[in-house]
Amino acid sequence: MRVKHFLLAILILVLLSACGGSATETVVAPPTAVPTITALPTVTVMPTPSTPLAILLIPADMDKTLSDLYQKTVYDLAQASGFRFQVRNEFLPTDLADPTLKVVIVLPPDPGIASIAPTAPNVQFLAVNIPNLTPGGNLSVLAGEAQGELPAFMAGYVAAMISDEYHIGMMIPKDNPDAQRAFNAFNNGMIYYCGLCRTFYMSTIGYPTYVEVPADEKPSRYGGYANVLINDRKVYSIYVYPTLADADFLSYIGTQGVFLIGTSMPNPRPGGWVMTIRPDTIKAIQLAWPNLIAGQGGVNVQSPLGIADVDSSILTPGKLRLAQETLEALLAGRILPTSP
Repeated sequence: MRVKHFLLAILILVLLSACGGSATETVVAPPTAVPTITALPTVTVMPTPSTPLAILLIPADMDKTLSDLYQKTVYDLAQASGFRFQVRNEFLPTDLADPTLKVVIVLPPDPGIASIAPTAPNVQFLAVNIPNLTPGGNLSVLAGEAQGELPAFMAGYVAAMISDEYHIGMMIPKDNPDAQRAFNAFNNGMIYYCGLCRTFYMSTIGYPTYVEVPADEKPSRYGGYANVLINDRKVYSIYVYPTLADADFLSYIGTQGVFLIGTSMPNPRPGGWVMTIRPDTIKAIQLAWPNLIAGQGGVNVQSPLGIADVDSSILTPGKLRLAQETLEALLAGRILPTSP
């Protein structure tokens, strides 16, 4: 029994030794190195000339459509030339203190641009449709009207195109040499369209015809002179010289069943208004821009003509195309509006 107990004790000791095993070592990873942040060198901004600035001075109460057109025109020009663009409703003396200011385009009313321009010799000014200004120095002037012969020629051309038997007429101020030259151009416009302009019916009245209005006549009495053309001389289309184009008078003609062509259409639109032959101010600004940004000014900017306010029921697309082609040739100098 003792031997069994002894062997059992030895067996137990052996089993306990086998279960113990050796102690487990804990492996500690070396600490991760913390990166050192190296400060970047400070960027030094080199001074450069500021972007040049163009300002459009435009009245706050201008028709929105026209105002948007002027703003888009100058904005597009400025962007294409690398200029900044700003719009003002009034011009302040502090604006001239900006050394980046290079171009100012001014629409009526006149802020006194003739006295402002000399105080900023490094700025080019363009006055648009502001009367009684003389170009010079850094002030360029875009006149409100093109020379009278060109619109008169186009009026004669289109009036002959749309009138039966070429019964067309013009109203001009009496004893006015410019108006007489305009009538000569009106006559040439008719001839350019129809040559000898032969008519089917014999008439003692030569067309085109005209009536003269005395310089001291009141606009309220212009209707009587128009009636001479309409009733006595059977005129179907009338062109009124710009200085006689009173809005009420044009509205009266519009009630008489004849066609009207002019350089400025009144509002509301008169009856029978065919088209407006007016200076294309937008095109003139675009043509003047390269010289303005080049610092070249002091000139009288000529405004090309454009056709607007077209009544397509009278001047149909085909006729309008002919008129546009003739106008382009006229502006290019391929057609002379007057003859000796």
